[in-house]
Amino acid sequence: MFIRKIGIDLGTTNTLVFVPGRGFIINEPTIVALSLPENVVLAVGKEAKNMIGRTPHDIAAYRPLKDGVIADYYITKAMLRYFISKAIGSFNFFKPEVVISVPAGITPTERRAVVNAARDAGAKEAYIVKEPILAALGAGIPINTASGNMIINIGGGTSEVAVVSLGGIVSWSSLRVAGNKFDAAIMDYIKKKYALAIGEQTAEAIKLEIGSALPMKEKLEMQIRGRDQVSGLPRDIVVDSNEIAEALNPHLIDVAASVQNVFNDTPPELVADIMEKGMMVSGGGAQLRHIDEFFKRMTGGVQTYIAEDSLFCVAKGAGLILSHLDVYKRTLLNKR
Repeated sequence: MFIRKIGIDLGTTNTLVFVPGRGFIINEPTIVALSLPENVVLAVGKEAKNMIGRTPHDIAAYRPLKDGVIADYYITKAMLRYFISKAIGSFNFFKPEVVISVPAGITPTERRAVVNAARDAGAKEAYIVKEPILAALGAGIPINTASGNMIINIGGGTSEVAVVSLGGIVSWSSLRVAGNKFDAAIMDYIKKKYALAIGEQTAEAIKLEIGSALPMKEKLEMQIRGRDQVSGLPRDIVVDSNEIAEALNPHLIDVAASVQNVFNDTPPELVADIMEKGMMVSGGGAQLRHIDEFFKRMTGGVQTYIAEDSLFCVAKGAGLILSHLDVYKRTLLNKR
């Protein structure tokens, strides 16, 4: 079967690739390992992630996207080529049309960089769609109705909050506080409280295993190992979910403030719609325990829901657009 269409959720932390009829075929970290003297790509995705914090000085593992946008063009192009060729296989004679997600706050220059990188990586044509639209589509929100819907998409590099109505974004906020900042906050908290240095992979594991947006009566605990800041030797400690809630709280309050700002910029009729229907949370950050209750409290009681398969909402939205590409080419894809 020849593949002519691909949807790519190009995230700061993970990249998902969707092919119509086959579903999600790739879910790998957005990481590239380079050999430094020659600038040669050694590994991409899972293989490159396994190298983080373990490489000799002449190999570096890079995240080519920073806060949802291209930070290094050459490495992003190499990574896209890897994902596109892995998706279409070696015997595909057609260059595929590609739909790629980008943050709502992307600049025209950043938009051109994504399109050019995708074309250089082997795409026949690249269509750029803003993440909140794709997340809303993937979460099952009817974006083309005249009613207002709020989506909070918490990814790896950005948290995007948007009110969607009539197929477009009415008001939005793109905050560069998301999963990666959560990991850094956990690392800082453990360093300050326990004088223990841990790596990003350990911090991410803590967030996934016991992370919570609010303190819990029945705390979850996890044993972790790091390097003692005083002796320099390995040491084990036990951390609990309430400590992680404390570490993440300042960043979560920033996201809640950005939700408040979007409400302030939204027409009253659409605010009334959202009060009635509630808000939807998607992205990897939606997996944080009690995140729905946190937003409900911070917005004065607006009902909050977690999207089904929250991690895959943006990629699912890209898949829906691919299924009706001719329709969306005339409407959504032309909206800047």
